[in-house]
Amino acid sequence: MATYIVLIRGINVGGKNKVSMASLKKYLEELDYASVTTIGASGNIILESGKSAKAIQSQVEKLLLEKFKLDDELIKVLVLSRKQYEAVISSKPKGFGDHPDKYYSDAIFLMGITAAKSMPIFDPREGVDQIWQGKGVIYSQRLGSQRTKSRLSKIVASPAYKSMTIRSWSTTTKLLALLEKKE
Repeated sequence: MATYIVLIRGINVGGKNKVSMASLKKYLEELDYASVTTIGASGNIILESGKSAKAIQSQVEKLLLEKFKLDDELIKVLVLSRKQYEAVISSKPKGFGDHPDKYYSDAIFLMGITAAKSMPIFDPREGVDQIWQGKGVIYSQRLGSQRTKSRLSKIVASPAYKSMTIRSWSTTTKLLALLEKKE
C-alpha cells in the first residue's frame, strides 16, 4: 500500500459545494481506503491504497458527485504520491514561505495543465507579487502589507483556473508534517 495526498478543488468554499469531511472519510473507508485522515474542511486528505493515483482520482471524483450535491464544473481531484508531494516542498524557490510574517505564500497545484501553459495567466504586480514555476505547481507569494494590491485574484477569471487548486504554504507544509507523523 502506498500513501497519497488527495487535494479536492471547489468544495466548502463560500458556502457552496458543501461536503462533510466526516461523511467523506466514511465513504472512502467503505471503498477500502486505509488510514484515511481529513485535514480541515477544504478537501485535504491523506490515505493509503494499493490503487494507482489515477484510479483514486477517478473514484473520488465519482464518489463526490454521487454522494453530495455539487456543481461538477468546479470539482476536481488531484492525487499525489508522497514522493511527488515532498518534491513540491523540497523544490520550492529559495526563501519561499520562510517569512510568513511578511509574505502570504501559496502553492497553486495544477490539475491537467502544465506550469508553462498556466504561467501566462499570472500578471504579478511589481513589488507586491512574485510567481515561480515548479513541476506541477506554481509558487505564489504576496507582500502582506500590500496584499490588497495583489493581482493573484485575477487568475479566477481565466478558464485555466478550473485546473488549479490553491493551498496556503502553511497548509501545504502541515500536510507533509501529518504525513510524516502517520508513518
